[in-house]
Amino acid sequence: MIRKIIHIDEEKCNGCGLCATACHEGAIDIINGKAKLVRENFCDGFGDCLPGCPTGAITFEEREAPAYDEAAVQENKKKKELQEKMKHLHEGGCPGSRMRMLEQPEAAESVASAPVQPVSHLRNWPVQIKLAPVHAPYFEGAKLLIAADCTAYAYANFYQEFMRGKVTLIGCPKLDAVDYSEKLTEILRSNDIQSVTILRMEVPCCGGLEMAAKKALQTSGKFIPWQVVTISIDGKILD
Repeated sequence: MIRKIIHIDEEKCNGCGLCATACHEGAIDIINGKAKLVRENFCDGFGDCLPGCPTGAITFEEREAPAYDEAAVQENKKKKELQEKMKHLHEGGCPGSRMRMLEQPEAAESVASAPVQPVSHLRNWPVQIKLAPVHAPYFEGAKLLIAADCTAYAYANFYQEFMRGKVTLIGCPKLDAVDYSEKLTEILRSNDIQSVTILRMEVPCCGGLEMAAKKALQTSGKFIPWQVVTISIDGKILD
């Protein structure tokens, strides 16, 4: 179709990037030090980028161009917002909720004359379901442990038997008073999770964690092997 669209004169462009910042639709990128209209279907023809150009490199022209695609623009904005949130988790924000991938060394073989220093099996941060990112490198190919808060205190061998070799997420539906299923669904749907272990206490309130995890498994659209393990208050595994 013939429509009004911007034209960038690369001879005049100094690559300052003001036009790319001014374009709320994301139609312009800076490539090799020059502004370029890289997504013609993102350009609405209103020219928000024109006033900011210090060299007058941007003008209007009427020519054959694809129609303005508002749906694609909105989808791109959502993608950028998610990228900014992930950047915030990596580089700033609350230090306690910043995403981290932890590399824990394996314990050396024991020496008879010296005790072995215990090694943490935690592979990810944060561990709280509410704070965990939906996308993180440690989720790819991971075995996922979804554990109730109290299980680590009730079961003496929690680290060796359940956390070892897994990415761990913890929560308490009674204290958080939230439905974890939506967050867990997105984690399962967006990453290559190999298996899910749900670790809960025998108390009734822990049923909320189990139900949320099962709902997430069902609505993720994936077939993922899973199991539920119940811990008694006195620290035993119940059948």
